[in-house]
Amino acid sequence: MKKLLLALSLLAGVAQAEDVLHVYNWNNYIAPETVKRFEKECKCRVVQDYYGAMEEMLAKLAAGAKGYDIVVPTGFAIPPLVKQNLTQPLDKAKVPNLKNVNAAFLNTEFDKGNTFSAPYAFTTTLVGYNDKKIKELGIDATSWAVIFDPKVLAKIKGKVTVLDDSRELFAAALMYNGYSANSTNPAEWKKAADTIKAAKPFWAAFNTQSYIKELTVGNIWVAHGYSNDMFQANQDAKAAKRPFGIAYGLQKEGNTLSLDSMVVLKNAPRPDLAHRFINFMLDGKNSSELTNMIGSGNPNAAAAQFVQPDIKKISAVFPDANAMKRLQQLKDLQGKQLRDLNRLWTEVKTAK
Repeated sequence: MKKLLLALSLLAGVAQAEDVLHVYNWNNYIAPETVKRFEKECKCRVVQDYYGAMEEMLAKLAAGAKGYDIVVPTGFAIPPLVKQNLTQPLDKAKVPNLKNVNAAFLNTEFDKGNTFSAPYAFTTTLVGYNDKKIKELGIDATSWAVIFDPKVLAKIKGKVTVLDDSRELFAAALMYNGYSANSTNPAEWKKAADTIKAAKPFWAAFNTQSYIKELTVGNIWVAHGYSNDMFQANQDAKAAKRPFGIAYGLQKEGNTLSLDSMVVLKNAPRPDLAHRFINFMLDGKNSSELTNMIGSGNPNAAAAQFVQPDIKKISAVFPDANAMKRLQQLKDLQGKQLRDLNRLWTEVKTAK
C-alpha cells in the first residue's frame, strides 16, 4: 500500500510540475490578482521572469535561453524574434478573444496580419516627477529639458534618473533636439549623444528597475520612465501618505508609444497554456484589470467599459487624438545602424 501511495504521490507531483506557464515580461507589467485568477481558472502555476530593456530580452533569447512559453515584446522587437525563428505562429482558433482588440492596434508594420503577436497593453515613455519639489523649484516638466538642459538640471542635480535603455534615451534626446525618435541620421545621433553626455553629470543614475520606489520615497525628484510605472509610483505615494504626489505627463516635443504584445516562443514547453493565457488576457474584463491595477494603456476595445473613469482621464495613459499625433513607435534597428547605436551607447555610458 505504501508503494502504491508513493507512486500516486509521484504521479501527482509530475502532473503538477507540468502545469506551469513561464512568462518572460517587463517588470510590474501584470497584476498579481490577474495571475491568481488565471492560475485558478486553468489549475496551473504561472512563473514570471523579468527584463528591463528589449535588448536584454532579445540578447538572452538569442543566446539560447529556454523554458519560457510567452514573452511580451515591444513592437520593434517582434521582427528580430521572427527572423531568428524564435517564435511560433498564433493558433488563432485558440484565441477567439483576438476580436476584442481595437483595429487601430492590429496589423502593424511589426507583424502584418498578427501572425505571431496579440496586443497586450501600451505605455508612453515620459517624465514623472515629485509634484511638490518641481513646483517649488519652478521647473517646467512638460519639456524634455527637465532631463537634458544643464541649466534646468543644476536645480535638481543628483535627483534625476533616466532609463537604462539605449533606444528610449536616444529617442528622448532626438525629440528634444527636434528630430524624429526613429532618426538614424549620423549627425542627429551625434547631437543626441552630445546632449546625453552634457546632462549625464547631473543625473543620479541610469535606472530601469527601481525608479518607482526611488520616486515614492523621495530619493529622486524626476525620472524618465514609463506611464504605467508613474501611475504605480503615484499610487504608492498616496498609500504611504507622502506629502507629495508623483505627477506625469507627455512632453511637448513628443514621446514614444510602446505597444507590447504577447508572443508564443518556438520552443515553448506549454504552447497550450500559452494560448489559453493569451485568450484569457484578451477577455475585456481581464484586460481591464491590468489597466485598473497598473495604469497601462489598453488596446482592447472590450475592456473600455470596465476601465475606471479616473484612469480614462489621464492623457498620458489614454492620449487623445491630438496627443496621438505626437507619439511615435520605435522601429527595429539592424546591422550597421544597430552597431552604431551600440557604439554611441557605450560612449555615453562610459563618459565622465
